[in-house]
Amino acid sequence: MQRSLTSLIQRLATPHAWAAALLALSCGWASAQSTRTEVVPDDPAPPPAATAPAGTGGIRSANIFEIAPDASADPNYANQTNAERKQVQPGNNAPMWRDVSRGVTGYSSLPYLESGNLIQGFVQYPGSRFTNAGEAWRQVRNDWLIPYGGSLLLIVAVAIALFYWRKGTIGLHGQETGRVIERFTYFERAAHWVNAIAFVALAVSGIIMAFGKFFLLPIIGSTLFGWLAYALKNVHNFTGPLFAVSLVVVIITFARDNLPKREDLVWLLKGGGMFGGHEVPSHRFNGGEKLLFWGGVFFFGLIVVGSGLFLDKIVPAVDYTRGNMQVAHMIHAAASTLMMVMFMGHIYMGTLGMQGAYKAMRTGYVDETWAKEHHELWYDDIKAGKIPAQRTHAAAGSAPVSARAAKA
Repeated sequence: MQRSLTSLIQRLATPHAWAAALLALSCGWASAQSTRTEVVPDDPAPPPAATAPAGTGGIRSANIFEIAPDASADPNYANQTNAERKQVQPGNNAPMWRDVSRGVTGYSSLPYLESGNLIQGFVQYPGSRFTNAGEAWRQVRNDWLIPYGGSLLLIVAVAIALFYWRKGTIGLHGQETGRVIERFTYFERAAHWVNAIAFVALAVSGIIMAFGKFFLLPIIGSTLFGWLAYALKNVHNFTGPLFAVSLVVVIITFARDNLPKREDLVWLLKGGGMFGGHEVPSHRFNGGEKLLFWGGVFFFGLIVVGSGLFLDKIVPAVDYTRGNMQVAHMIHAAASTLMMVMFMGHIYMGTLGMQGAYKAMRTGYVDETWAKEHHELWYDDIKAGKIPAQRTHAAAGSAPVSARAAKA
């Protein structure tokens, strides 16, 4: 018995035992405080705020969380609460973000248009689910421009491949004479190649930036693709002005020979004789080349250049707002896609599609047989001396002769 009492005293003397006892006492005190009630004497005319709920027998809890007044105590309480909720205050930034999402202009020290607008405002398109202007642009790009533009490029590429598989390279029916005719001057070739190289750089960089995440990102990974896209973005931006200047030079240089004529309509109606045995006679440029010039080079080319320079922010006296930039982007993307589609056929015919076409732009000369079979009316004008600027001479370093000598 004495030993057990001694053991109990030793246990109680330990710090852990005293800590446990204090914790138990504090918990018991807190429980008693939370369940303590007080009796409220009956008041013949208690104020509305002190009226106890029915069925409580006049017993009211002493809960500390009952600090908010009853809404029925003040008829204007709801209006005051709504007014407070509309004011920005500590712990309540919702009014500010509601104004931001509505496009309300706030204060900003940045000297740029729309710098006080964190989020583009809402707009309503008739019959559309779009409400936010930025979201509308994103959905147009992702739901229309990207899928339909990419599909169009793939369809044309497959059609060209199938045509080459079935038709092959268009060759000459007759034998080459060895006498060549100057088809393009040095200046014309220089203008063409500068514009062509700039176009290819813009097309490749634009395709990778727009569609690269679908076919290139899974292969090379996000890190390398990010660096590549960043580099091509700068190539695209700095090549654009070069393309713009060279495009104007090309239009001025070749506009005269691309004026429409009656024979061009016959060429287009017969498809240039592409599916027949004999090509339709044409002048220096046939109906298809003229259609490419006025549709692809002139019309779409100027639209692409104008919208591209706007996106580069080098067009003077305009407002570079987000809405204007979005519209310019959609126009630029659509016109660029259609322009690339047209030039895909031109590039094919100038390389694999027709024998001697690439050599004509590389050296400037074509054989008389080539000129007669593909541009017979142009060849006849040279023979008649109507185009004195065009010269003919014998191939393989022979001495040049006059254009009239081609009659023989």
